[in-house]
Amino acid sequence: MTYTKQMQEIVSKYVKAKEPWPATSRAIAAWAIRKGLWEPHPSTVINQCADQISKAMREDYIVDPQGRTVRAKHAARILSQGKQTTFWADIRTASPQHMKIAFQQRRQQIVGDCGQLKSDLDSYNQNKNEGEPIRIVFDFTQDIEEIEGAA
Repeated sequence: MTYTKQMQEIVSKYVKAKEPWPATSRAIAAWAIRKGLWEPHPSTVINQCADQISKAMREDYIVDPQGRTVRAKHAARILSQGKQTTFWADIRTASPQHMKIAFQQRRQQIVGDCGQLKSDLDSYNQNKNEGEPIRIVFDFTQDIEEIEGAA
């Protein structure tokens, strides 16, 4: 049985146990743990901790000598020992090579988000929007100039 199927089975047991329904996933999880139906595997705990550490590093900002608020920690996915691994570095001590990779990868994430937004927008306009099509400008030059002007 796949892990997803196991989780779905826990939900079925929760419902069959006449627990409150509809329910939050947190309520179902608390019940499953109390009943011994789920326990964290060491890798799950490590992954959860790593995710929380990554989130904290993404939210770590400093003020540079010019007064700009900038992200302190930057991630770069790099091939290491035959597998893609994400390495974090501090902007104040990172190598130019690390920062170049990190900046390029963040730009690709933004491009990917814009591509998905464009697909969502086109689908909505073509399939659901009976009025004037919603338009989005994907040239951010003016937005960035406004941000820099406000700083």
